[in-house]
Amino acid sequence: MDLAATLESFVEHLALERGRAENTVGAYRRDLRSLFDFVWGPDAEEGNSAELTLAALRGWLADATSAGLSRATIARRAAAARTFAAWAARTGRIDGDVAARLRSPKAASELPTVLTAEAAAQLLDHARTEAEEPEAPATATRDWAALELTYAGGLRIGELVGLAAADIDFERRTVRVLGKGNRERVVPFGVPAARALEHWIRRREELVTATSGNALFLGARGGRLDPRTLRAALHRLTARAGVKDLAPHGLRHSAATHLLEGGGDLRTVQELLGHSSMQTTQRYTHVTPERLRAAFTQAHPRA
Repeated sequence: MDLAATLESFVEHLALERGRAENTVGAYRRDLRSLFDFVWGPDAEEGNSAELTLAALRGWLADATSAGLSRATIARRAAAARTFAAWAARTGRIDGDVAARLRSPKAASELPTVLTAEAAAQLLDHARTEAEEPEAPATATRDWAALELTYAGGLRIGELVGLAAADIDFERRTVRVLGKGNRERVVPFGVPAARALEHWIRRREELVTATSGNALFLGARGGRLDPRTLRAALHRLTARAGVKDLAPHGLRHSAATHLLEGGGDLRTVQELLGHSSMQTTQRYTHVTPERLRAAFTQAHPRA
């Protein structure tokens, strides 16, 4: 088996046929490269498919555990191995699905940092204040708009930076989002996000270059905004606003939490976040003690 060609064929299958997100494809590529190195050695160009066994896969995961990799990473590696083995067996590259009985640890269901509604407002108000400074650069307005839209729509950072200008409908105050698995959804946003976006659209022209294309959010050199740039901006703004530090995913999770606190149901949150499974939504949302108490007081006959 030609290892490089097999890996590229598998990656192409993930991207084109299964519609996996770019980050997922990249992670699976790295995982499979690690697996190939473990089974056949880092310098091998060819691999005997008979050596890819359930025992070898278990040894690879055990080696990752010994190296101190997180349960989430090991769970993802196991998922990558199962997906690859099923594909390889189906395409005749190996004899039988050797990973069908491969088990992995459950990923730790740690919740990301969540801001209170008051802290989220404080953060976004500070971002607006910086953007409205007389000498503020266009990137400050971009950061304000990007964070307002992330919080309003509960967007993933990859979804946000992938937006085109035409995806925004100001009349209906909605944004068309392409999520995981190329699933499209339409997400509403409110007046604060609309105001921030209108300011950004006016200043976007300051950054436009020949390479900008139709990207909604641009980097300082005119290309599509890099997720790392937005992460850095968020860390900087949380410090200046005096709120807990968090990543963009924490802002997404905060939006879901605040929807629940405001009376939204899990189905609504599932639609907003673009989860294909309610189970995923339940893992990424939690019921606050205040909402639990309110629901108990309102509904329980012995409250």
